[in-house]
Amino acid sequence: MSESKAVALSLACVLLAGRWAEPQAPPPSEPVAAGTEAVVETEAGSFTIRLLPDLAPNHARFFVKTARAGGFDGTTFHRIIAGGIIQGGDPLSKDPTQKALYGTGGLSRQAPWRLKAELSDRPMTRGSVAAVLLPGKPDSAGTQFFICLGDQPSLTGKYTIFGEVTSGMDVVDKIGQTPVEGDKAATRVEMKKVTVGVRIPQ
Repeated sequence: MSESKAVALSLACVLLAGRWAEPQAPPPSEPVAAGTEAVVETEAGSFTIRLLPDLAPNHARFFVKTARAGGFDGTTFHRIIAGGIIQGGDPLSKDPTQKALYGTGGLSRQAPWRLKAELSDRPMTRGSVAAVLLPGKPDSAGTQFFICLGDQPSLTGKYTIFGEVTSGMDVVDKIGQTPVEGDKAATRVEMKKVTVGVRIPQ
């Protein structure tokens, strides 16, 4: 089985250059501005995600809202597939005593759905940031997301891509080398802080 197919099967069961501002969190009805980025600080270092509101406006808005509310702070990258993905954002992972439940929180399990799928034909390439889904429920996305460690063509069009890593991919790779038990991280790799801002062209 190819690596990308294995990832698909498993999924189914920094400082910024230039000026950077931290605006107030937009109200739910306000679109995410072009150039909005998030710096994710971890124990392994920091990396930057550029949000793609033109591709997935509702998912980008939800990510911004969650980040500005501190919803990602203290969560972990609880799931790792070597060479495939790292996955995090589960609010349950803030609590080490809930380890057995990591991966089950932060998702929408029934209608009315929190986030409708915003699928596209954008290739699922290395550095793509996409929403996690429950098997067979395309509109079940929530706070959990995954980052591709390599190109995953078999996932294209099946998960909503709402961002891309633009710097610090070496940190993402380092997180992807965390020892695992099955596909669960054996040690905690916390998102200490996720800060959202807009890079202003000079």
